[in-house]
Amino acid sequence: MTASAANAGGLVTKHAASVQLTVDAARSTATRIGSSFSISGSNIDTTDGSTAGAVSAGTITSGVYNPGTITATQDTAGSAFSFSQSFTQGDAVPTSAATVGDIQNFGSMTSYTAGTAGDLAGTVTSAGVLTVTAGGAGTSATGQYVSEITVID
Repeated sequence: MTASAANAGGLVTKHAASVQLTVDAARSTATRIGSSFSISGSNIDTTDGSTAGAVSAGTITSGVYNPGTITATQDTAGSAFSFSQSFTQGDAVPTSAATVGDIQNFGSMTSYTAGTAGDLAGTVTSAGVLTVTAGGAGTSATGQYVSEITVID
């Protein structure tokens, strides 16, 4: 793009200044943990109390799994065997939304306190001078000055 002879060799400048002040709100994050059950072994027999060689399907109440009782017996007395069983009980499914300030019964919960403005401040003068003053915990102050220069040839 070429400019007319009257604008040749000219400059165009643009300047912008801004300040952004932020105070964090109180908040909580929650992750509901699900149930898990595992069983493994060698040279053993299992029973759920009613069926030999079975592992109970368990029951689910309010979204929480209960694996039931599993009994293991050694297949061959005096021989090597292994048996391992693990169970993580999950969080119950809430029946209603949490009330602000209350904590739900979740396995993973993080709460953050609200920020405190304190001395948090920021200004931009007509000359484009930025001033930011730190606030209390949970705050941020960002000052920005942008200059754009365009050379017209």
